Amino acid sequence: MSGSKGTTGDASPAANGSTKGAVTIVTQTRVRPESMDAFARWQDETSGTVAQFPGFIKQAVMPPSPPAQADWVILQRFASTETAVAWLNSEQRLKRIQGAAAMLVGRDDVHIVNDGDAGVLPSPASVVISIRIKPGQELAYRAWEQRIAAAQSKAPGFQGYRFDPPVPGVQDDWLAILRFDTETNLQAWLDSPERQKLLQDASPFTEEFHARIVRTGFDQWFPLPAGGASPPAPWKMNMLVLLMLYPVVFLFGFFVQTPFLTGRGLPFAIALFIGNIVSVLLLSYLVPLTADRFSWWLQPTGPHARRIDIAGTVLVVALYGAMLWAFWRLF
Repeated sequence: MSGSKGTTGDASPAANGSTKGAVTIVTQTRVRPESMDAFARWQDETSGTVAQFPGFIKQAVMPPSPPAQADWVILQRFASTETAVAWLNSEQRLKRIQGAAAMLVGRDDVHIVNDGDAGVLPSPASVVISIRIKPGQELAYRAWEQRIAAAQSKAPGFQGYRFDPPVPGVQDDWLAILRFDTETNLQAWLDSPERQKLLQDASPFTEEFHARIVRTGFDQWFPLPAGGASPPAPWKMNMLVLLMLYPVVFLFGFFVQTPFLTGRGLPFAIALFIGNIVSVLLLSYLVPLTADRFSWWLQPTGPHARRIDIAGTVLVVALYGAMLWAFWRLF
């Protein structure tokens, strides 16, 4: 969520080193099943609060996507470490997180990641790993980290790796973010005997270990942001996919499925399956083209980002209405 029970202590910018360059607060939180709707409303209200905070740039909220991703994942980008820490320690945030405590399960993971390198989050499949090291074991951990980095770079589907040390006064854990091309390849690496052996080797100098998978839905159809920027919001991606999916399914059903498939005796289940294949193939071309045309809406920047969000949403909804009217009248 937009706050964490584990990062509410005071933290001065000076203690965090350089404050130059944008940073992203990566938050993962697990919500009680019965509180999902209430938490979604709480998060919307919190998004409005953080949007007014000095230094805030943009935010991406990724709801759970079971079974692969059980957590809410929130990426909040700030202009500097100083402004990000100020938000974490702010009275506005502390008041907000007090209202969400009863909705949560277990501990939240909150990390500040420098955006100087690409790949903060996400690829089609990512995992955020936080490790707490026993005092005095930092050199042993760094040597081990080099071993596991070399091993995972050879895993099928591996796309990238981020490694960040603790931020004094803000987070005590070492943070790693792994990116893979598919959830299957990611899970294969997480379950691999080689990785399990490496984790056993690390047990003498680790206190805690947490790994949480992150996915965002239709990422493979949308351009990956450059410079470590957050990806488009999942709800925007979903809206554009629907904008292309509806006419494809309708037109294929009207011109092909009904007259040439089911109309000639092919069972409906088989005809529908063929239609799904055609739809996915066409969407792999149409959605990226549409995403390019709507890039101004997918990732707005600057002081008018909220107005752009509203304008783009109204436009897409209007296009929905225009398609419904056209298909209703013409067919």
